[in-house]
Amino acid sequence: MTDATPITDSHCHLDFPQFESEVEALVSRAKQRGVHRMVTICTKLGKEPEVRALAETHPGVFYAAGIHPMSAHEQPVVTVERLEEIAGHPKMVGIGETGLDYHYTAETKPIQQESLRVHIEAARRTGLPLIIHARDADDDMARILGEEHRAGAYACVMHCFSSGRALAEAALELGFYLSISGIAAFPKSTELRAIFADAPLDRVLVETDAPYLAPPPNRGKRNEPAYVVDTAKVGAQIFGLSYADFARATEANFERLFSKAAEWRS
Repeated sequence: MTDATPITDSHCHLDFPQFESEVEALVSRAKQRGVHRMVTICTKLGKEPEVRALAETHPGVFYAAGIHPMSAHEQPVVTVERLEEIAGHPKMVGIGETGLDYHYTAETKPIQQESLRVHIEAARRTGLPLIIHARDADDDMARILGEEHRAGAYACVMHCFSSGRALAEAALELGFYLSISGIAAFPKSTELRAIFADAPLDRVLVETDAPYLAPPPNRGKRNEPAYVVDTAKVGAQIFGLSYADFARATEANFERLFSKAAEWRS
């Protein structure tokens, strides 16, 4: 049975080992539920050829590339020019994920911040949206995003948003987007749902972050793109909409932000 309204999983990781040899089946299951498009995220540039190949193989799969903040210290800081080069691929549609993560890697704050600013400049130059990962770094994240935006505008989505209200408001004030993940569907995430309820509907995306953070009824299991429908159903409840209306809204938002994916033709 296919859900009538098409929807996009704006952030997943199809190259991760949890999905080895299963991508064809994952894409098929997603399509059966109406998930006609997904963006798979490269978090280490050494794996960019592998992630790119997934996008080249599957018509509905696009990709983004960058250095995850938790890996920023493991190699020399990526250059803007390298990110620009990768962005020339017709199915490469976003810069990142990048950002700040002080939960596990607080000792690498300086290199994380340097890497983040490089990615922001690449987003400016390419016109592609920046994809931000933020954990336990709200103050520095808001400060750097604001400083850089004043130096030159760029587009951005706060992926898998689960930070505080102040960072949400700062991001929205800059014209950025917030992405709903399975975390918002967890029963105890009442404050997070309240933050989304106060956000403009035209600034919201939906994602899985698969293989992580599966929403109910699959919480605790491996996540996959098909489950974005379950998260979107919770998003619809947050905004007091039918699933179809919420899916249409997030589709319009995705195509506005990820315009390169919207314009792509095989």
